[in-house]
Amino acid sequence: MSETLSICIPTFNRVKCLRNCLDSIYQSKKNSSLNFDVCISDNNSTEDVDSVVKDYNDKLKIRFNKNSKNLGLGINILKSVELSNAEFAWIIGNDDMIFAHTLEKISNMLKKYPKVDYFFVNSNHLSSEFVFSHKQPFDHKNLPKKMELFSKKKSDLLCNYFDLIRPDYSFDFLLGMFLNIFRREKWENNLDQIDFNLIKDTNVMSNIYNTFPHNIIFAKAFNNSKAFFHSKPLIVSLYGERNWWKDLYPFVEAIRIPELVDVYRKNGMNYFRYIICKNFAVRKLLHNIIKIILLPHYRGLEYLEINKHIFRNLFYPSIYIMPIYYLIRKIFKIIKELFKL
Repeated sequence: MSETLSICIPTFNRVKCLRNCLDSIYQSKKNSSLNFDVCISDNNSTEDVDSVVKDYNDKLKIRFNKNSKNLGLGINILKSVELSNAEFAWIIGNDDMIFAHTLEKISNMLKKYPKVDYFFVNSNHLSSEFVFSHKQPFDHKNLPKKMELFSKKKSDLLCNYFDLIRPDYSFDFLLGMFLNIFRREKWENNLDQIDFNLIKDTNVMSNIYNTFPHNIIFAKAFNNSKAFFHSKPLIVSLYGERNWWKDLYPFVEAIRIPELVDVYRKNGMNYFRYIICKNFAVRKLLHNIIKIILLPHYRGLEYLEINKHIFRNLFYPSIYIMPIYYLIRKIFKIIKELFKL
């Protein structure tokens, strides 16, 4: 009998994080009857991932793949799902942890909404510094009672897939792969949405297929599907472990997220919702492009196309409103400092 859920983990190094991730899954397993497995694809790590996986082989049903070389994040995400035979898949990072109640909550959710193909689950955010200041592997009893929420929406929502793509539910338009539980068969049937010639480039910023392979597939696979937003967090995502992402994010926010909104439009998002989302997506375009050009530690300049990424977006009013907002905020900050003196 195939599993109901595969938790798919594309991993590279960060073995301390991976151990905490697997341990959290093991602890949650104790509170649930959900039939699930864990699919781990190691992108040729230089750290000893194998020994961590071995430690949990007797505790969890694990399917494990080790790439003979680093294939890049995009392909490794696909590899992790490729290991699955389950009805649903959930791609999470090795620096994510789930709660003790998560698997049982998922089991109940899948039973309650059998016709839903795509679930968007809320998350908490926590610093890695806090986690690693405790005994390892991290005990979930040490989680703080109050943590930052990803989505501030407090009510569940049953809707169509494109109705979830709105800034008040997800400011980055469903970007976070760890927030998506999806029907795997529909994913498999739409892998042709990926340009496998482009995704072979191991640079995560080089094209949208490398940055958002999961979203590219989702946009086509679930464009006519029912979706569900689970407002209570089911996962904890660590910040502080993805320092490389900080230097990439201005480019992601300025270029790749607006491109993603275009992908949604191409796959059936109505024009009115598209205009609202695109206007929100480009609100920091000029601000971030200036950062990328002037501050050398920010990455992505070599992939910036002025005509494609700037001129085509100039009629959206948020491009001009946000710089004015930042300027006013800066002036007030200076005035406040002067009055302190």
